[in-house]
Amino acid sequence: MPVLEPNPPTPQKKLLVIFGLMMLVPAVVAVIASFASRMG
Repeated sequence: MPVLEPNPPTPQKKLLVIFGLMMLVPAVVAVIASFASRMG
């Protein structure tokens, strides 16, 4: 029954995206904060 083949459940991919955002957002905030403190 190849019905579920075109749309496979990918919870690991969603978890990877969430983990990437959790790592990326504080890095961007830290870069912006250091840039702002350097400017002013």
